[in-house]
Amino acid sequence: MGFKRFSLLLTIRLILLFITVASLAILFISPGFVAASILTAGISTIQIFEIVRFVKLTNDDLTRFLDAMRYGDFGQKFDHAGMGAGFIELGDAITDILERFRIYRGQQEEELKHLKGLIEHVPVPLMSLNGDGTISIHNNSARRLFGSAHVARIADLNQFGEEFRKKVITLEPGERHLVTFKADGMEQTLTIASTQIISAGKVEKLISLQDIQSELDVAQLKAWQDLVRVLTHEIMNSITPVSSLAKTSTDLVDDAIKKAEGQTELVEELVDVRNAVDTVARRSDSLMHFVQSYRRLTRLPPPEKTQLNVTKTFEDVVRIAAVNWKDKNIAIEQDVATKGLEISADQDMLEQMLINLMKNSEQALENVKDAKVKLSAKLNKRGRIVIEVSDNGPGVSEELAAKIFVPFYTTKREGSGVGLALTRQVMIAHGGSIILSQTEGGGATFALTF
Repeated sequence: MGFKRFSLLLTIRLILLFITVASLAILFISPGFVAASILTAGISTIQIFEIVRFVKLTNDDLTRFLDAMRYGDFGQKFDHAGMGAGFIELGDAITDILERFRIYRGQQEEELKHLKGLIEHVPVPLMSLNGDGTISIHNNSARRLFGSAHVARIADLNQFGEEFRKKVITLEPGERHLVTFKADGMEQTLTIASTQIISAGKVEKLISLQDIQSELDVAQLKAWQDLVRVLTHEIMNSITPVSSLAKTSTDLVDDAIKKAEGQTELVEELVDVRNAVDTVARRSDSLMHFVQSYRRLTRLPPPEKTQLNVTKTFEDVVRIAAVNWKDKNIAIEQDVATKGLEISADQDMLEQMLINLMKNSEQALENVKDAKVKLSAKLNKRGRIVIEVSDNGPGVSEELAAKIFVPFYTTKREGSGVGLALTRQVMIAHGGSIILSQTEGGGATFALTF
């Protein structure tokens, strides 16, 4: 309707201009109408300027409208009040179109913001490998996984292990693999999956990186617990009657010895029998005690976490574990990198773990010159607290390091193989981990990451 009125008004102006020009031509060829000719010429000139202004105003509006669309400036207003119905309706139509585009753009931005928020809070790390060799990190989970390390190109993945970098590069869309991820001195098992995305002619490989180390630890721990539970149950069922019968047999043999007094040969034979039965009884008791120690692996209560001052915890532990170290010429060093550092943990469990590790270091430092144990705590690059117990002893070979946290495994003659396995179980219950590494300059370092 606005365009029809605009056309009508333009047509009327053109007709009036035609009439004026025709009149001017008649007056110009007719003698004696000089003044009328001049007046008519002036009127025609005014009409021409009016038509130009009329058309130019529309062109300016259309130009402004197109510029607003081009640059996304949907706040433009086209108000032509008092300029005629055609212009009013044209302005209203353009304003309405811009308003619709503004609303549509706002909806798109809200949807995009929502999608970005969803991706940002997805618990699975996401990153893209672009065609030019660059890497895009998409969410908080990925940033936490890589920590403060700079990851922008494929070469930057070398700091997390050569195996990890190769898997990322060679992973085909639709494939899923397990890979070892190394960061901050820790190894994690990740499952990585890939899909291909083509957008605006560009190809990128979207990769998801899911940390399943905690799930593997829990599954492995449960398997060990189930095994220990079955073994201890069966052993206790078998050994309990043996121990009871052995003690009863000892008493019966003692009675027989008393009754056989005077019969030297018989008494000697009965004494041999008693010694044999007594040995069975003692070994049965030892085996029952041994089995009871393993039951602790299946009866660990959930940790009761509280905020603990790390410096004070170290002082309490040293007061208990290092009481005789001066006499053994073992030096103790404490280092807390951040003043006032606190940790959320079960106090009894944490102290017992540190005491056990310090006792292990004490035993490893036997006959070592300038023996030293160091307790340290720091925040790693991911903001997690790491407590380390290190010594300058002989260290642990790679072969033993692979087995040292396995239940039942021990290198000590009187060891039960429970201590380090129980420590690992406590760390898993805290949502953390324990690793063994070589101390710089020789020795062993146990790192507890909370």
